[in-house]
Amino acid sequence: MAIVKRSKNDVVDTDERSGARDFPGLTADLGDENQVKRRWAARDLAIYSQAAPVLIERLFLEQDSSVREAILISLTQIGDDTAVQGFIRCLRSEDARLRNEAIDAMKNLPDAVAPIMKNLLNDVDPDVRIFSVNVLESLRHPQVENWLIRVISHDENLNVCGTATDLLCEVGTLAAVLPLEALKQRFPDEPYIAFAADLALRRIREA
Repeated sequence: MAIVKRSKNDVVDTDERSGARDFPGLTADLGDENQVKRRWAARDLAIYSQAAPVLIERLFLEQDSSVREAILISLTQIGDDTAVQGFIRCLRSEDARLRNEAIDAMKNLPDAVAPIMKNLLNDVDPDVRIFSVNVLESLRHPQVENWLIRVISHDENLNVCGTATDLLCEVGTLAAVLPLEALKQRFPDEPYIAFAADLALRRIREA
């Protein structure tokens, strides 16, 4: 088999997918120094339900964008509780790229995310609550508006409520009118809350 140079320090077989394609072999390839092997391993691990922990751990280490994309796709395809819990770990990371990738992935897992959304929106960390509202932006689930109404009705953090109000501008219905009016009363001295709530109310009434 021919050998080609990919970089100054990287010599690999032309067929990076020729190794063992079972779980142990793919797991080993996921840590290979060649990003093509890692990318193929990340893709092929999608058929193994037990791969989620391995993929999550690699996601925290991986720097190559194409490999990261393959990992995220496979985790979304697996879509079990372990994958979702891994994404929640990402939400708590200081790495903004990791958080944003997790948010985008969770948006594609409405059935898996829905059972834990209440807990996420009640997390002790307000940043996690904000990120959870961001997940709701594109989460295809019938409870999205109800979750947002619960946030603006009970959350004491101004930024969390502001983020939820912004999203209600897009998804709010008449069910959100009274909660939005009540929100303005809860934060009477906050100009942004008044602005965002009034904008949401206007869009709802014009719809």
